[in-house]
Amino acid sequence: MKRIAAIVPAYNEEKAIAAVVADINSAALPAGYSITAVVVNDCSKDTTSEVISKLNCIALNLPINLGIGGAVQTGFKYAFENNYDFAIQIDGDGQHPASEIQKLIEFQIQNTVDVVIGSRFISKEGFQSSAIRRFGINYFKWLNNLLVGIKVNDSTSGFRLINKKVLEVVSDYYPDEYPEPEAIILYSLNGFKIGEVQVQMKERQGGVSSIGAFSSIYYMFKVSLAIIYTFIRIKFKK
Repeated sequence: MKRIAAIVPAYNEEKAIAAVVADINSAALPAGYSITAVVVNDCSKDTTSEVISKLNCIALNLPINLGIGGAVQTGFKYAFENNYDFAIQIDGDGQHPASEIQKLIEFQIQNTVDVVIGSRFISKEGFQSSAIRRFGINYFKWLNNLLVGIKVNDSTSGFRLINKKVLEVVSDYYPDEYPEPEAIILYSLNGFKIGEVQVQMKERQGGVSSIGAFSSIYYMFKVSLAIIYTFIRIKFKK
């Protein structure tokens, strides 16, 4: 049996998290696979901790707020230390339907890749995000391709499957505040094979996005610096 840990970072997600966990627990999977929801409560200020304590999931409560990167890495560490075969990152706001998990698994089986990214933009199905965010996503697609020669259509997608080899690396180091675009550099320079499959996503079902419209330009600048730093640090360390 292949064991999958569904890592769900949650910060003030009291309205959506119960439905997310129920969705994961009812997900259809290929034969020979099982899934466990691992919710990482990132020191929420609402009742997220109380809500997840009553759910059918592994509840990990952080004593301080680590941000999205730290919360996701906590889940990755748990998955690696408990010998899961795969981890799937799933947002806690309900954007990633668990019915799409099977697509990531089947793509991994068929293509034997190390990382599978669920993309909104291959055939442009489902929720497509705002115009300004799509501009930023296309920018990171260009930057990642410039640095490591990989085109990822949805580089900010937090809907991802990684295998045990990748888990070992991200348990040791994982990008901090907005890790998804930066992680592509990390995976590529460590020699991992990255694939992308079309999935449908929804608008967030609760909580508030960490990236407001007026902060998008600052976000692009900050993440660009982080991506370039990661590229230099790993590239010239070898």
